[in-house]
Order: sequence, then C-alpha cells, then structure tokens
Amino acid sequence: MKNSERTGREGLTAYLFLSPWLAGILLLTIGPMLYSAYLAFTDYDLLSAPRWIGLGNFRRMFSADPRYLSSVRVTLVYVAVSVPLLLIVSMALALLLNKGIRFLSGYRALFYLPSLMGASVAIAVLWRQIFGGTGLVNQVLGLFGIKHGSWVGSPGTALWTIVTLNLWAFGATMIIFLAGLRQVPAELHEAAAVDGAGPIRRFFSVTLPLMTPLIFFNLLLDTIHAFQAFTGAFVVSRGTGGPTDSTLFYTLYLYQQGFAELKMGYASAMAWALVIVLAAFTGFLFLTARRWVYYGDER
Repeated sequence: MKNSERTGREGLTAYLFLSPWLAGILLLTIGPMLYSAYLAFTDYDLLSAPRWIGLGNFRRMFSADPRYLSSVRVTLVYVAVSVPLLLIVSMALALLLNKGIRFLSGYRALFYLPSLMGASVAIAVLWRQIFGGTGLVNQVLGLFGIKHGSWVGSPGTALWTIVTLNLWAFGATMIIFLAGLRQVPAELHEAAAVDGAGPIRRFFSVTLPLMTPLIFFNLLLDTIHAFQAFTGAFVVSRGTGGPTDSTLFYTLYLYQQGFAELKMGYASAMAWALVIVLAAFTGFLFLTARRWVYYGDER
C-alpha cells in the first residue's frame, strides 16, 4: 500500500472517530450560537416567528431599560469585590499551608471540600437560611447583644452575602496557588535571607513575581466565573434580584427576560453583549500580561 493511500485512510478513520464530537459541537454549540446571534437582532417571544428589528435590542439596553443598567452595575460591583477577595484569601491560605505543617494533605482536602460543593443550589439555600432574620449569623451576634435584621432581605447587605458565598468556594484557586508555591526554588529565599530580606520583602520580591503566571490564570478564570454568576443570586433572592434589585446580577436579569417574560430576542442580545465584554477583558488581560507576568525562563 502506498504511503499516500495509507495516510488518506488513516485520516478518514480519524475523522470517523471524531464525527460524534464534530456533530455535537456543530449541532449543540456552534449552531445554537449562530442562531442566538440572529435572534439578538429580532423581536422574538418563543410563540411567534422572529421579527427583524436590527439594533433595536441593543438601543433598548443602553437607553430605555434602567433595570439592565442596574444589573450591569450590580455585576461590576460583585466582580470588582469578590474576585480580588477570592485571590487574596486563596493566596493567604496557600501560604499558610505551604509552611510544612503536620497533616498537610488532610488540610488540603478539608479546604478543597467547599469547592466540590461550590455555589450549588443546596449551598445557596443554606446560605439564605444562615443569613436570614433568625439565621445562624444573627444568633451568634445576639450572644453579644447585637441585633440585626435579615442580611439577605436588606438592600445594603444582600449583595455581600453572595460575595461571601463566592468566597466559600476558594479551594480550587487555593490548590493552584499552593502547587505554584511548592515550585518556588528554596535557594532564592535563602539568598534573599542572606541579603537581609525579611519574610514580607521575600514574598513581594521573590514569591509574588514567580506566582504571577498562576495569578494571571486564576484572575482570568475567576473573573469570567464571576461575570457568569447566577445560582447564588437566583436562590438567595428567590429569582427576583431583590431586595430593590440589589442582587440583580446580569445573568439573572437575562434569565428573567428570556424565560420569565419570553423576550428571547432581547435576552440573546444581552448574552452577546456579555460575550463581547468577556472577550474584550480576556484580550486586554493577555495584552497587558507581558508587563506584569514573569516566567522563570525569561532573562
């Protein structure tokens, strides 16, 4: 058999094995995405045929829908607060677990356990009870004579309960940081200590620069996940985004428009606006990475 015939037959066999995956990505991913892009320019209520309206949905988002702008504001506040907090807490715990303490593997498993449950529906329901008017938090505060109403029922504190829910699932980020800390060469710390650098100086001058690739990785993933946050806000607010839209996340409002009010064209436009924002953020992060991300093989 000639080499060309063998190569052609092997290629055909490869595509045959790949065909279920190719069919799946075309029918279940690319196809729906393209149809959603078309719906973004239409008025579609799931009950009648889509009606082309051009940029009408996008004009409405930024000029005639105050709740949309409110959902953008709530989401940006959530991302700006929860992502840095998650990175800081995860790094701090990773540094603590990197001290060579006893039962390290047990502590790793214990701290990673919340990430396995994540911000699931069950955990979100539990969170709503803990921060409710008669929940565990208020019971503990009551022991010190501090009285407070429902944390999830107050516009000033409802969003912060969801921020703490996001911090609950710090395990995955922490494990990645811990793996990176284990790879920092000990001789660099020893050399810095000989030069008179203390623990804080060694962290900022030795550890932190070598951890920037993992900080970049976690920052990118955690930010994308934060923009897509839905379950916690939906369960804690019972799907309303209340009180007074204080937990009206972008994805929650998208869900309300698409599946509660049947404005699927408008919801599709919102979804693509989010895709564009995430693509722009990702591109910006990669563009600026060369200025602050350090790889050990660079000179």
